[in-house]
Amino acid sequence: MESQLHPSLTPDLALALLEWQAELGATEAIGDGPINRYELPQEARKAAQSPAVAPAPAAVGPAGGADQRPTPATAQPGLAQPGPDAVAQARQMAAAAQDLVQLRAALDGFEHCALKRGARSLVFADGVPGAPVMIIGEAPGREEDRAGLPFVGPAGQLLDRMLGAIDLSRQPGAGQSPVYITNVLPWRPPQNRDPNPNEIAMMVPFLQRHIELAAPKLLVVMGNISTQALLGQTGITRLRGTWASAMGLPCLPMFHPAYLLRQPVAKREAWADLLALKAQLTATP
Repeated sequence: MESQLHPSLTPDLALALLEWQAELGATEAIGDGPINRYELPQEARKAAQSPAVAPAPAAVGPAGGADQRPTPATAQPGLAQPGPDAVAQARQMAAAAQDLVQLRAALDGFEHCALKRGARSLVFADGVPGAPVMIIGEAPGREEDRAGLPFVGPAGQLLDRMLGAIDLSRQPGAGQSPVYITNVLPWRPPQNRDPNPNEIAMMVPFLQRHIELAAPKLLVVMGNISTQALLGQTGITRLRGTWASAMGLPCLPMFHPAYLLRQPVAKREAWADLLALKAQLTATP
């Protein structure tokens, strides 16, 4: 079969274009050819040209009047039926998990978050469960989605250097204390967009159970999405560096490492927050 590709489209260029489309979130082919969405469909064109049909008269009841009994919702085509309460089901599934292995399986079996269908991997956690410090990010990016681990891209590399500066590590060596790392969302949003409130609400029960099972002594929430999920507040510039309480634990909001890569001048505040974390960790029995 003769190739239909343009002569200038080399295999390397085609691969680069495909990766670019995937980065934009176009991960599924839904048709074999282009469709003009502005063209009036043939059926609609015929209906527009045909004369309007008067509505059928109301049914007459036994008393001779119009029958006012409502039509059951199930009999009305096109009327959306109420679906399951996704947040309630998330709470039920999260509460049933007795350990982190079961919690991961529960997340993997949760089908109400559309992000799951567009992501490559479930990004659950990294580091040492039971570590005194639990770090909570926002959502996986492209590199995290590929690796199935949180904070492995450029922001994750910066996070590792930040933690190392105060003797913390997800893979501790001599003289280092362990940390445990997760995100509010386990699936990458398309084009790395911010999660919407519904997506956050569905994942909060799993996050809360994750904290209970990991049993840290301190929480670090990085970025606006994390502070919104656990503290019910946004405005990380205002909140950062001030200890709060979440899930009955001391909680420190900090700038997300991705923000620090875009705004290096904010690293001064981040260093102050790291020192506050180290001091709190030293003072915590």
